Amino acid sequence: MKYDELMDKIEVTDAMRARILRNVSAAAPKKTPVRRYALLAACLAVVLLGAVCVPKLMDPAPQGEQVAIANGMIEVADAAALADAVGFPAAEAAELGADLIVAHHPVMNVRWHEREMQTLRDDTRLGGLLTYLVRHDLSAICMHTNLDAAEGGVNDQLAKALGLTDTIPLNEQKIGRIGTLSCEKPLEQFLHDVVKSLGCRGLRYRGGGRPVHRVAVGGGACGEYIPQALAQGCDTFVTSDLRYNDFLDTQGLNLIDAGHFPTEDVVCAEVVRRLQKAFPDIRVSKSAVHHDAVQYYMTEGE
Repeated sequence: MKYDELMDKIEVTDAMRARILRNVSAAAPKKTPVRRYALLAACLAVVLLGAVCVPKLMDPAPQGEQVAIANGMIEVADAAALADAVGFPAAEAAELGADLIVAHHPVMNVRWHEREMQTLRDDTRLGGLLTYLVRHDLSAICMHTNLDAAEGGVNDQLAKALGLTDTIPLNEQKIGRIGTLSCEKPLEQFLHDVVKSLGCRGLRYRGGGRPVHRVAVGGGACGEYIPQALAQGCDTFVTSDLRYNDFLDTQGLNLIDAGHFPTEDVVCAEVVRRLQKAFPDIRVSKSAVHHDAVQYYMTEGE
């Protein structure tokens, strides 16, 4: 916008002008005219900013079809690699003309991003992503543990996918669920069911010497809740990101590490369904490029 066009849009009423001058007079000593004019300039700058930004913020949203993308996980590369299938689907959203990305993992303000300080800079992994979102007018709603605990969220969908019924929260924070299978199963059969139900390309486990019937689930990294699963009489715990010592030290509990992405991605279809129901005029789609960041290598016959 040209300067004269911008100035034509600024309206300063007599009351606003009087208030600005009154505040400047009260704040600046009469013997320092330079400081007085500096304060006046600062006040006018605030008026200018409000005149430009407020109408922009108050404009009604454009009519017509808009797009949201429901996604289960964020693990981003640098800005140049945003289109890569492993990363946050910012480039995919931009290509679709989307306005909003709905995701599970947060873009910022989490402990594993502390070193990058969440700044808009192209030379860091997170900063590149944030800069990309800003430049392409993309909003991002990232729910993380809120979606883990929510009714119908990550852990309810994980329990449902594994065929569990009569579910209750695993802990006081409502992270995780405990449920029962319709019938008791051998561990090997249940492992097959987990792989098939969650689309895992592999999993890690250690048998606890018990068949599977009462199962705890924790989408994502929930190894810290092993004691709660044992205390509530579970024979099996399905989660991810378990440490070697978790497998080594846990007794009497079947431990299954089904992977971070597979245990959280189950919520995406439900997010899409609920958004479509709540906002029938908005087109909602699940990301077509985002997938598990972890790859597996196995030799034939082993």
